[in-house]
Amino acid sequence: MALNLKVITPDSTVWEDQVEEIVLPSTTGQLGILGGHAPLLTALEIGVMRVRPGKEWKAIALSGGFAEVDKNEVKVLVNGAELGESIDLETARSEYQSAQGDFDKVEKGDDKLAKTRATKALKKARARFQAAGGMSS
Repeated sequence: MALNLKVITPDSTVWEDQVEEIVLPSTTGQLGILGGHAPLLTALEIGVMRVRPGKEWKAIALSGGFAEVDKNEVKVLVNGAELGESIDLETARSEYQSAQGDFDKVEKGDDKLAKTRATKALKKARARFQAAGGMSS
């Protein structure tokens, strides 16, 4: 049973199509959605959403938001989203390494704001790198 999936950001619709299966990066862990799933509203973490429109899985990097599941309709409302196939792997690798370096610099310090910003930047860079195929989830 197919699911109708919409991935919506404030300025565009990144995905609108039927899929067989979805794995969401919820704030409580990975959440699998199949046809006939019970109604659900969940917060999403910065991470990679995986969708299976056919036999092959596709990755979408998400920048946090919410997902609603109701009657085989899944709406994913996020701050930002990018299809993994549209992300340049080498650029994503470089951004991830840079974000990791920035995080390592502030990790042991006392500046909580800097730690929060570095953590968010690292999560976003990791999600883009994973979605581009650069590392395992």
